[in-house]
Amino acid sequence: MAEEGTAHATHMKGARFTIPTPALLTKVVDLLADIPMEDRDTKGDLYEYMLAKIATSGQNGQFRTPRHIIALMVEMTAPAPKDIICDPACGTCGFLVAAGEYLRDNHSKLFHEKQSRDHFNEEMFHGFDFDGTMLRIGSMNMTLHGVENPDIRYKDSLSQEHAGDTERYSLVLANPPFAGALDADQVAKDLQAVVKTRKTELLFMALFLKLLKGGGRAAVIVPDGVLFGSSTAHKAIRKMLVEDHKLDGIVKLPSGVFKPYAGVSTAILLFTRTDSGGTDFVWFYDCQADGFSLDDKRNALLLPEKLGTRAKLESSEQEKNNLPDIVARWKERNDAERERPRTAQSFCVPKSEIAATGYDLSINRYKEVVHEATEHRPPKEIIAELKALEQEIAEGLAELEAML
Repeated sequence: MAEEGTAHATHMKGARFTIPTPALLTKVVDLLADIPMEDRDTKGDLYEYMLAKIATSGQNGQFRTPRHIIALMVEMTAPAPKDIICDPACGTCGFLVAAGEYLRDNHSKLFHEKQSRDHFNEEMFHGFDFDGTMLRIGSMNMTLHGVENPDIRYKDSLSQEHAGDTERYSLVLANPPFAGALDADQVAKDLQAVVKTRKTELLFMALFLKLLKGGGRAAVIVPDGVLFGSSTAHKAIRKMLVEDHKLDGIVKLPSGVFKPYAGVSTAILLFTRTDSGGTDFVWFYDCQADGFSLDDKRNALLLPEKLGTRAKLESSEQEKNNLPDIVARWKERNDAERERPRTAQSFCVPKSEIAATGYDLSINRYKEVVHEATEHRPPKEIIAELKALEQEIAEGLAELEAML
């Protein structure tokens, strides 16, 4: 039973859960009785397992982000105990749950004091969605993962004004739905003031900047078109990230990472709101493998302990799971990574070069391909070999005629 006044209680009003037969109800109760439900991790894992069985995208273009991709984005942004975290298209609250688990694993002392504990349970996590079912699932997911009263509420993030939420959050984590374009009269006026467009992927970028406070950081998933689209609005939002704020890095994801929901090519965009520039180099990583097959089945390519961001891998296994390498190289983006050649899987590009290309952020624009060296032999040597071969063939024919 949800505690009265919590987000979970609000969104569960009117919900119905029907088990059609007494026999089925008995079987469900017997199975649940064997599960140690007093363990928060067990309840959370069970719920995540059920969420993993959602194998179709929603009517509004939303789909489940793989748990290991969420973990990668959380690891790269490293949530801190004083952060105020927002996902403006929260769905099942996977990003917020993962951020909470990261804090439990890396900052367990925050639960020792009442002030920091209350901040974690009531002020740290904020999620918006306009799908009632997602709000129910998301609020339940947070509750089962030990967050007592998160701010999970109804909000159409692109259509509603953002008074009260502007410059409020220190960390944004999101994989919003990209469903084309909105009618001009549906778009929130404060977003139109940032970038004049109806395209949802660009409006979400404007939204992320609107929600972040100064110094706030973001890790968000965008379709590839955001990185190299040629429209005025596409160029404007990229220029804004590079010139007015600090674009930290871009991780190109494999095109099959969201199968079976979608095969769209995407990237993780990492940036910091500064309102005063700060981009010097942009770090790029070409992720080619995430530990799973890139077809609709998405089968694991390695043992469970070899998957995810913290796996200890042999060099031969890194080709099947790039995630630990991404995290390791990300931490060196201001040091050793600056020296990597453009032929490497990751490298840095100076701001001046990006500006010169019209703020194109496609990794292929800057990546250099290694060409295998071709052996060039002197023509006389090749002609001599051909003559010798001709002589051998002639001798062989002569021997054959003699035998006949």
